[in-house]
Amino acid sequence: MPPRPVGAPPGAAPPDGASFVAWLRTERPAAGPGIWRYGHTPRPEVEPEPTPGRQLISGALIALLVGWLIWSLLWNGYLGSWWLLPLELVTPASWRFGDRITSAFVYYPYYGLIAVGILTVVARLGRWAEVWRRYGLPAWRRAVPVTPSGPPAPEEDPAQWPQLRAGGAPEAAERLAAETGAGVMRDVDHARITRAWQAVRAGRRSPEEFTRAVLADGAGACAHPSGARDLPGRSAEHDLVTGQVRVGEIGDTPRNPYAFRGVGLALGPELLGTSLLAVGPVGAGKSVRLVRPVVENLCLLALAGRAAVVVVSAAGSPGAGSAEQYDVVVRPGHPDSVYDLDLYGGTSDPDEAAAVLAEALVGDLADPHTGGDTRRSTTVLAQLIGPYAAVHGRFPSVPELRELLDGGPAALTALRKDLEDLGETAMVRELDARTRQAGGPHDPGPVLADRIALLDRPAFAEFFDTSGRTRPFSLRAVDHPVRVRIDLPERGHADASRILARLVLAQFTESVAAREDRSLFACLVLDDATGAVTPQTVRSLQRLRSANAGAVLTLRTLEEVPRTLRGPLLGAVGCRVALSGLTPWDGQDFAEVWGKEWTEARDVTDRQIVADEPLTKAAHFVRRVITGKAPTAQSVTVRQVERERWSASELAHAVPPGHAVLSLTNVRGEYAPPLLVDLRK
Repeated sequence: MPPRPVGAPPGAAPPDGASFVAWLRTERPAAGPGIWRYGHTPRPEVEPEPTPGRQLISGALIALLVGWLIWSLLWNGYLGSWWLLPLELVTPASWRFGDRITSAFVYYPYYGLIAVGILTVVARLGRWAEVWRRYGLPAWRRAVPVTPSGPPAPEEDPAQWPQLRAGGAPEAAERLAAETGAGVMRDVDHARITRAWQAVRAGRRSPEEFTRAVLADGAGACAHPSGARDLPGRSAEHDLVTGQVRVGEIGDTPRNPYAFRGVGLALGPELLGTSLLAVGPVGAGKSVRLVRPVVENLCLLALAGRAAVVVVSAAGSPGAGSAEQYDVVVRPGHPDSVYDLDLYGGTSDPDEAAAVLAEALVGDLADPHTGGDTRRSTTVLAQLIGPYAAVHGRFPSVPELRELLDGGPAALTALRKDLEDLGETAMVRELDARTRQAGGPHDPGPVLADRIALLDRPAFAEFFDTSGRTRPFSLRAVDHPVRVRIDLPERGHADASRILARLVLAQFTESVAAREDRSLFACLVLDDATGAVTPQTVRSLQRLRSANAGAVLTLRTLEEVPRTLRGPLLGAVGCRVALSGLTPWDGQDFAEVWGKEWTEARDVTDRQIVADEPLTKAAHFVRRVITGKAPTAQSVTVRQVERERWSASELAHAVPPGHAVLSLTNVRGEYAPPLLVDLRK
C-alpha cells in the first residue's frame, strides 16, 4: 500500500500506481464468514497440539545422544557382531576377506545403511522435522516476506483484464491494461468497470456500447452519475475486489476458534445482506469503529455501481462521515436543506401510502390499546388519503392531514361535497365510514392526530410538501447506485426524529421489495434505532435477504426495544454485535440467542497421601516441615459438559474496552460463532 497520510489508520489510503497492480494480484483465498480475505493465509480448523520449545529441543538432543550411543556400542563391538549377519549372508567370503579396497567397498556402504537407519529412527523419536520447521530455514522464510518472482501469465493476470479478452472485447482489455500499467486506474475504477462488464455478460448492456465507453474514457469509463471516482478521504482499509472493509482483528485467544485467531475481521454485502444489529453504550465505538467503515465501504461500492446506501443519523454524527461523500443530503428542519423528504415514499397507491405512514406514526405502540394496532390506523389513514387524492390529484400535506384526522366538520364536509361533485361514490363511502367511526372508544384518529402534530411544527413548515414546489427525495431511488444521507433533528425534535426514522425504515423495506432489478445491493444504515424497532420492522428485516438488501441498526441498550421484540429482533438479524460495556440484562439476551456448546471440563482433585511404612512416614514428615503442606496426589476427571458460548456475566465484564463479541451469518447461510474482536486494529 502507498504511504498513508499522517493520522490515517494503516491501509486507509487507496492503492494506486505500482501498488495498485500488486494489490490486484494479491491472493484472496476463500475463507469463512467475516475473514479479511486480502492476503489471507488459511489455517487448519483444529489447533495442532502445541509442544513447548524447551521440551522439543531437549527431546531432539536426547534422541541424538541415544542414537550416537547405540552406534558407538555397535562400532566398538560391545553388542556383538550379530548386526553384520545380513551382510555375511548375501556376500561371498572372497569379497569380505580380500584386499583392503574390496573390503572397504563391501563394508562401508553397509555401515552407512545401518547409520541411516539409526538416524531415521532417532529423528522420528526426537521429532527433528518439527524442530526444523520451527527453528530452521522454513521459519526464516516465514519471517522474511517473499516477493513474487515475476508477473503471472497474461491469461491469469488480473491487471491484463483476461475476462474481457475471453469475452470478445480485446480492444477494451488493451486500453484498460495500459491504464493499469500507467498508474491511472484505482480500485474504484476497477470495481466499476468490472461491474459494467458483468452487466454486459448478463445482457443488460451491449458489448459495443461498453467497448466505445472504454476506448473513449479509459479508466473513467462507465462513471457514476455524480462523476466522482473516489471519496474525499478514507478511514478504513477496503478491498473492492471482494467488497470487504476491515473493521478489526479477531483476538488470538482460546475463546475464538483456531481458524479465526489473529486474522482480520471484515464486513461486506454478503454479510450485511442478513442485516446487522450492534448494541453498546455511548463511547463503545459503534459509530466510529463500526458504522463509519461500513458506510464508507457502501459509498465506495455505490461509486462502483454495486450498491445503494441510505444513512439515517443525528445531525453531526461521526458515523455518517462528511456530506461530500453523498449524492443526496436531506436535512428535515434545516432551512438550508436542498432536498425534501417524500412523506409517502413516492407511491401513488393510497393504501400503500397509508400503510407506510401508519407504521411511522404508531408502529412503536406495540401494546394493543387505542392506536397500537397499525391495521386500524392504516384503515383510518386510507379513508382520508384516498378521498383527498381523488379530489386534489395529490396526497394531503402534513397540516391538511392533521386537520382531517382531527375530524373538523368543515374539512370533512367540504371534502365530501367535492367527491359528490366528481361522482366518486366509492370514495364517499370511505369518507362516510370514517365519519361514523370518529369519536368512538377505539378510534385511533386522535392518536394519529397527536403523532402527525409532531411534524406540523414551524421548523418543518417547508418540508414534506406534496404540491410539487420542492425537490422531495423518495426511497424509490434505491433502484440506482445512489448515496443518501438523512440528518434527523434530534435536538429539540426527538419524538419527530423517531417518527422520521420509522418512516424511512418502512419506506426502505417497501421500496427494495418492489424493485425489479435486484442485482444492486441496497442497504439502510440507522445509526440510532431507538424507537424504530416495531413488530413490522422485525418482519421486514427477515424479508430483506431475498431482496438483496440489508439493514444496519445500532442501539445503546436492548432496553430501548420492547421486551416482547428483543428475542425476535436478535433472531431476525444474521450479524449480532455486543460491544464492551454491555449491561448483564443485555448480555443475557445475547447469551440466549448464541446458545450453548459442548466443551471439555477438567476437574482436578487433591487427595492427601496416608503412609503406613515408617520410612515413608518419615519422608512425608520432612516434606511437610519443608513445604508446610501435607503430601497430596492429584486425580483428574475429564468430562463433556454443555456450557454457554458467552455468558451474560462475561459479556458484561470480560470484554475489554475497544473490543466486541460478534457472530456472523452470510447470505449463503454460512455461520461464524461468537468471536472476540479488537475493533481498534
